[in-house]
Amino acid sequence: MDKGILYIDATPIGNLEDITLRALRVLKEVDLVACEDTRVTRKLLSHYNIETQAIAYHQHTSDDKIQKIIAQILEGKNVAVVTDAGTPGVSDSGNILVAEAVANDIVVLPIPGASALASIIGVAGIDMQQFTFLGFPPHKKGRETYFKKVAASEIPIIYYESPHRVIKNLEMLEKFSLDKKIILGRELTKMFEQVVRGTVAEVLEYFASNPSKVKGEFVIVVH
Repeated sequence: MDKGILYIDATPIGNLEDITLRALRVLKEVDLVACEDTRVTRKLLSHYNIETQAIAYHQHTSDDKIQKIIAQILEGKNVAVVTDAGTPGVSDSGNILVAEAVANDIVVLPIPGASALASIIGVAGIDMQQFTFLGFPPHKKGRETYFKKVAASEIPIIYYESPHRVIKNLEMLEKFSLDKKIILGRELTKMFEQVVRGTVAEVLEYFASNPSKVKGEFVIVVH
């Protein structure tokens, strides 16, 4: 029996139109869609009248369940991995399943598409030939070291942030580097998407004057 294929399928980060024709075809044709949150993914599948079975796969998924997914692929089933938004493997657990697939000689195919990382690079307007992506900052331990690293970098740093910590972490960045500038994307591709630019102090001042804007998902370029 031939092995199945594991597809790494990018999905919209907000606007449901931001999905490729190939991604939709794969989601229709595979046997299973392994997703971060089945409720979120079912909304996307329903929007495009896709009836493929969705199963949960996220950072808390047990190794036993991961092995069950691998076993189904080895039996010939095709599986697509998706996250709630964007490209699997970027600041989520997609890499774990990919590693297991590779270890079992399963073909892994990328289905490219939306990504907050690529989206902010596109509108940055600065030299991005070199940059470092650091994912989400640590919640507690290692947070100061993280922002010292960001402040010391000679090339642009990109990181993701939640609304609960964005102000506190910008204040920490300001503490270590007054001369850095920020390009902050908020709710990219969604109805209230916004890009805020300026020094760290200017961006902090903007949100102090507009506290209602401190919500949604953030992607930040420090340069």
